[in-house]
Amino acid sequence: MLALYIRDLRLAMRAGGGAFIGVIFFLAVIATMPFGVGPDLNLLARIGPAILWIGALLSCLLGLDRLFQADREDGSLDLMVLCADRHMPALTVLVKCLAHWTASVLPLVVASPLLGLFMNMEPQGIGAAALTLLVGTPAITFIGAAGAAVAVTLPRGGLLISVLVLPLAIPVLIFGVSASYAAVNDPAPFMPPFLILAALTLFSAVVGPVAAALALRHGTE
Repeated sequence: MLALYIRDLRLAMRAGGGAFIGVIFFLAVIATMPFGVGPDLNLLARIGPAILWIGALLSCLLGLDRLFQADREDGSLDLMVLCADRHMPALTVLVKCLAHWTASVLPLVVASPLLGLFMNMEPQGIGAAALTLLVGTPAITFIGAAGAAVAVTLPRGGLLISVLVLPLAIPVLIFGVSASYAAVNDPAPFMPPFLILAALTLFSAVVGPVAAALALRHGTE
């Protein structure tokens, strides 16, 4: 599994600079917001956590179509499904999701504090938003694995992945933004929404790879 993780990590770094494309798209979303809502710094600081989460969510959806595409093109995806009885395909999908998150989504989390400064956010809000992104974005990847597995056999499945994954990722967005706001507003507690966000990630880590493995097996039959 470690060899598979390193292999997918290298492929993700080589495949057209996917991580940098996500960061650039994330930056574009944040940079265009002041033009839409106006130059009010107080307003930007107030909606900053929500904007960071929406930008991260859209950036995560942008690269999900590459999760199984390279394996589909070189035939290793069929081999992975054929060897399902020996190698636990759900565990294989889990490792691939972790590699994809490390290469394509983790740079967004690292860049979020700097982008939070562009939104005039307070240091406490920036730290809370970065922490919630670190905990919550893996859930989007795990959920997206199921959508990517469904659409991997389609010629243009990128749009279908976004349509399938976006409604399922709404709870992650809600609790991520709620926890970020709670860290700034003293009367609102931070831990309850944050713990629910962590629970969603753990739940998605179990259900997402299993659903993706079943979809891959069904798609190759």
